[in-house]
Amino acid sequence: MRRLLPTIAVAAVCLFGAPTALATTQTAHGGTVTATFTFEGKVPNFRGLHLTISRAGAVVYNQPVVAKFCGKLCWPGPLVGRRSAVQVVDLEHTGDPDIVLNLYSGGAHCCTLVQIFSFDAAANTYVKTERVFGDPDARIVNLRHDGRFEFLTADDAFAYRFTDYAASGLPIEILTYANGRFTDVTRSYPRLVAKDAAVWLKAFNGMARAGYPDSVGVIAAWAADEDLLGHSKLVTRYLAHQARAGHLNAPVGAGGAKFVAQLQKFLRRRGYLR
Repeated sequence: MRRLLPTIAVAAVCLFGAPTALATTQTAHGGTVTATFTFEGKVPNFRGLHLTISRAGAVVYNQPVVAKFCGKLCWPGPLVGRRSAVQVVDLEHTGDPDIVLNLYSGGAHCCTLVQIFSFDAAANTYVKTERVFGDPDARIVNLRHDGRFEFLTADDAFAYRFTDYAASGLPIEILTYANGRFTDVTRSYPRLVAKDAAVWLKAFNGMARAGYPDSVGVIAAWAADEDLLGHSKLVTRYLAHQARAGHLNAPVGAGGAKFVAQLQKFLRRRGYLR
C-alpha cells in the first residue's frame, strides 16, 4: 500500500562543546529540494527544533520550528517505527514537492501534528499549513499506486466521545492535501472502510464472553464505517437489536437506547450519516 518516498537520510552527531547534549540531523530530498530538520535532546526533553529548506542549493527557508498547538515545546515525530520526522513529497501532484514535518505534542498518546510547507514562488519562500491529528498517527501513503498521496489516519473526534480513550474506537480517515487545505476522501476507499468496519465488529463480538462491559466505543467506530458505506439501515437495525439485548454498555456515560440516540446525532453532525 505504501509507495517508496524519496530517500531519507538520518544522522546523529555529538554537539561539540556540550558532551551531554545530542544533536540529531534528519535530511530529506526530492528533485532539487532538500529539507534539513535538526533538534537536540531526547524524550521527554527535546529542544532547538529547526527546519531549513533549500532549492538547487540555495536556502529559501531557515526558521525555528514553532506550532500553534505546542509552541516551541514540540517533539519530533513519529516516536515509533524509526521513520524520519521530515519528508519531501509531491502531495499536490504539481511537480514541485512539499515538505512534511511530523511533530508530537508530548504526553501519553496525544497529539500528532503535521506541518506542510509549500513553495510560494512570488515570495521565494515556503508557506506553512498545520493540522493537529490528535491521538492517531498520520501516515503518507499512495493507496492507488498512481503517484498521488494521501494521509492515512483515524477520526480523533471519537476519542473519549463515548467512553475512555483505551476503549474508544477511532474509524479510518483518509485525507488529501492541496492549496493549503485537507480534504476528506474516505468515502472513495470503500474496501478499506469495510475492512476497518470488520475490525471493529470483531472487537465488539469479542466482548461477548465478558458480558460487553465497555462496548460503546468500538461499536461507534463500526457504525461510522458502515454509514460511510451507505449501510445506515443496517446500522439502525443492528444497534437497536444490541440495545434490546443489553450489549451496549459504558462504565461512565450513556448505554443502550440512549447511547444509540447520542451516537446517531453525533454521526449526522460529523457527516457520516446523511
